[in-house]
Amino acid sequence: MSSKSDQNKISLDRRRLLQGLAALPLVSMSGLSFGQQFPTAKVNTTGLAITDTEVTVGQLHSGTGTMAISETGSIQAEQLAIDEINAMGGILGRKIKVIKEDGASDWPTFAEKSRKLLVNDKVATVFGCWTSASRKAVLPIFEKENGLLYYPTFYEGLEQSKNVIYTGQEATQQIIWGLDWAQKEKSAKKFFLVGSDYIWPRTSMKIARKHIENFQKGSVVGEEYYPLGNTNFNSLINKIKIAKPDCIFCAVVGGSNVAFYKQLKAAGITASKQFLLTLSVTEDEMLGIGGENFEGFYASMKYFQSLENENNKKFVAAFRAKYGPKAVIGDVTQAAYLGPWLWKAAVEKAGSFDVDMVVAASPGIELKTAPEGYVKVHENHHLWSKTRIGMGQADGQFKVVAESPELIEPNPFPKGYQ
Repeated sequence: MSSKSDQNKISLDRRRLLQGLAALPLVSMSGLSFGQQFPTAKVNTTGLAITDTEVTVGQLHSGTGTMAISETGSIQAEQLAIDEINAMGGILGRKIKVIKEDGASDWPTFAEKSRKLLVNDKVATVFGCWTSASRKAVLPIFEKENGLLYYPTFYEGLEQSKNVIYTGQEATQQIIWGLDWAQKEKSAKKFFLVGSDYIWPRTSMKIARKHIENFQKGSVVGEEYYPLGNTNFNSLINKIKIAKPDCIFCAVVGGSNVAFYKQLKAAGITASKQFLLTLSVTEDEMLGIGGENFEGFYASMKYFQSLENENNKKFVAAFRAKYGPKAVIGDVTQAAYLGPWLWKAAVEKAGSFDVDMVVAASPGIELKTAPEGYVKVHENHHLWSKTRIGMGQADGQFKVVAESPELIEPNPFPKGYQ
């Protein structure tokens, strides 16, 4: 039996041990408490909507209007990524809260909603926009208010902003590689260019024309543009029949795609008679078009739902578990899914939510779990990625028939195309 002095010594040692432990940071099963490691005062020095337990972000897409057919997938994919990140414990110990705004397929509305998110809601970042018109409408606001936008859509390039991370492809990755494939594999020399009437299709076709005429030594036998939401393409189809192009090169967007491809088929312009390569039909648009109306035509994208890799199998399964077994995933949907993950990686690398620090940490970020396979953030805020050609199938999916052998470096300001 121990003496009274021994018991006193043990009691003193126990008190000292407890005092020592009290001086250490809190320890959890996963390591040091994030609350201790990343106190709000240190990770948020610019007054963003961040508490000890929560970080608020914005989501700005068209949930209504002609672009809803294309943007709904982006809304869903970003939410899926955020849910997955929250299930893992969030970012720097904080769960992500989302404020959703509807741009309603109207560019002034996008500008108004972006100002609300940045100025009133003080969100840490925004995942949003689809068309270049919507991006151009919000860009001055993001730059003035020093906000951060993750933009998911393939686009025309000719832009680089400190305040935007572009998770879709720019023109040299999608357009030029696609046209070179068309020339090599389909012997296409005469092209008819078709697009919706706004900045992305017009600038994309300007780049396409220069590549066809100056680099491929081919010819453009027609070039036509139609308003967003247009549903009458009969005059265009007559012009195509007269011009007899080797390739219809297409950038029609949104709901107009439904009318365009149905009217092509009704006029007898099918894949058995006409080669068509589009920049703007993904699995999302195919839901409205109907696979039977697009079957045999081709699309140039970096991602198709049918890609065979483990990352994509997990992504497709998670997406369908959340949104239903018949849900489809297109190129922009996948690129939208990358946004929250890339932001998470940059925030954790920076050890801060402050925009300047997140931006500085972004170049070089790798995402080895990307459904498309692998991406890396370039210093110009675009992603290194591969380009693929998919052939439309009757079931609304694409069969991948070609793939760039290496990741293509993003080059938003290519010489000879401006």
